[in-house]
Amino acid sequence: MWRFPAEAGSNGGGAFVLFYIFCVLLIGLPVLLSETLIGRHGQSSPTLSARKLAVESGASPYWEAVVGIGVVAAFLIVSFYCVVGGWVLYYVWQFLSDLFGSGVTGGAFHGVEIDTIRAFFPDLLANPGLSVGLNLLFLAITGFFVVRGVSGGIEVMAVWLMPLFFVLLVAITIYGAFGGAFGQAMDFLFTFEPEKLTGEVMLAAVGQAFFSLSLGVAGMVTYGSYVGREVNLAGTSTIIAAADTSVALIAGVCIFPIVFAAGLAVDGGPGLMFQTIPVAFQSIPGGTVVGLLFFLMVTVAALTSSVALLEVPTAWAMEKFKASRRTCALGVIVAAGLLGTLAALSFNTMADFHPLGFIPLFEGQGMFDVLDGVTSKLFMPIGAILVCILVGWVADARLVDSENGLDGALHVFWRFLVRWACPVVLAAILFVGLTS
Repeated sequence: MWRFPAEAGSNGGGAFVLFYIFCVLLIGLPVLLSETLIGRHGQSSPTLSARKLAVESGASPYWEAVVGIGVVAAFLIVSFYCVVGGWVLYYVWQFLSDLFGSGVTGGAFHGVEIDTIRAFFPDLLANPGLSVGLNLLFLAITGFFVVRGVSGGIEVMAVWLMPLFFVLLVAITIYGAFGGAFGQAMDFLFTFEPEKLTGEVMLAAVGQAFFSLSLGVAGMVTYGSYVGREVNLAGTSTIIAAADTSVALIAGVCIFPIVFAAGLAVDGGPGLMFQTIPVAFQSIPGGTVVGLLFFLMVTVAALTSSVALLEVPTAWAMEKFKASRRTCALGVIVAAGLLGTLAALSFNTMADFHPLGFIPLFEGQGMFDVLDGVTSKLFMPIGAILVCILVGWVADARLVDSENGLDGALHVFWRFLVRWACPVVLAAILFVGLTS
């Protein structure tokens, strides 16, 4: 909801979108199946699942460090991700306030200057108390579901909140189709212009496919450990990838008609969600209600992601320390809250603090950008490359074959992708990330 439209807008639309779909199929799906395979085979925490697969294949138990990288990455990501979740809550409050203040018929923030609406976001970033408070509030909501466990919290959220998310997404998309510049948006998203498919765009598409499926952060290994033996992992992984990609595409179809109808630029990058979109709602009928529903929808989407991320270090801690879910979850939440506080303050009172400034790659970056960069440019691609090596080269082929749910030509093709194509492409992403 946040990153895909921003990336599509910044990278020329159709060329990026179509190559992104290609990358999901040939890069994302094979790695996704590999991660769920490790988890289902081990039926334990991410690191112990990797250890079990390696030991039963006659390899070193230290291969558990492969997934350990992902556990660390998940913890670091959820620490700064809840800062972004707090931003979403802020806009929910802004639209609620506007609803009670000006009614439902006109555009959002009726009578408010565009520059004032655009200033909401930088003003939020500059306010340390508000930024930290919203971050901790979103983290607390996330922790509520994780503390309740898989069946009592995570499954309840999936059963109730995910359908609500889809209803809101489809409703706003239909609204945009009739009330926005739908044809212009469709042309932008799905017209393939070969000259726009540059090396930079291709790498951006691969990175987005990888990021969107949450690969390299041990999340799918964790959830794979909860999957029963009767489930076909290949079919389940395909459903996950298809659903994820469908939501990304619908998000584009939802957002861009409204942006085009308002005559705004689509290449706003990460600011598209928090500056361009609120301005767009100003000019459309019922913009206050639609804007409120839109950011409620984004809140649900962000919450499901943060819960998935927080579950990873919680599951690891439970296995490592033999403690209760409640104790481990609360410990992770406190640690993530402290780190997230530093990330939130990096936009204001700690803007001059550059924790890794001595490294050229992170020179001049605050805590938020460092956490983002370390995870996306280092941990995620390295973790995924090592997962491919573990499953494709180290693990006993018989163990892998008994878990993956593939046979015939599909199995041969999957093994080729995991052993050769995926590591090469991921290594290219790692190289570009380190040199850009």
